[in-house]
Amino acid sequence: MALIVKGLWMATLAVKTTYLQMFSYSKPQVRPPRVSLTSMQAKRPTVPYYRFLYHTVGDKWHWTSRKKLTDVELAAIIQDPKVEIHVLYVDGVPAGFAELDRRVEGQIELTQFGLLPEFLGQSLGKYFLQWTIERVWIFKPTRLWLHTCNLDHPAALPNYLKAGFEIYQEGLHHEDKEESETRP
Repeated sequence: MALIVKGLWMATLAVKTTYLQMFSYSKPQVRPPRVSLTSMQAKRPTVPYYRFLYHTVGDKWHWTSRKKLTDVELAAIIQDPKVEIHVLYVDGVPAGFAELDRRVEGQIELTQFGLLPEFLGQSLGKYFLQWTIERVWIFKPTRLWLHTCNLDHPAALPNYLKAGFEIYQEGLHHEDKEESETRP
């Protein structure tokens, strides 16, 4: 279904969300796909820097949850000591990021994970996901979990499954999507 309101094109999308989890980590080896890779924690990142990462990685995949937050609300999350933002750099350039939420005792949620468009298709996602999982198990959680959906990169769910996550729940909901251009 589509609707045009005040120059915005509105559509309702059917979204299938898949929830995945793991309770232990077997530590498979994933070799770095290239040289000059660095992962660094952005401690207390600024809101504009986080929004740059979030929008650049997530716009194509319809990420919206953090766009709805005010700067104050977002800062309260990303600057919480139990939330970690890790940035993958290629030759000193941000290539992707992972957000880990440790605010629930014993559990860690991989809240955000993705690559900037220019770095897709270079085997960086598989490598960075394994790096992120290794980082998580430093804390010895009882559970690592995440969710993804059918709007995400087509390799996201297969990569999560190959990394050792197991599906524990699926759901379907409808989401409004708007674009600034008018479409017939």
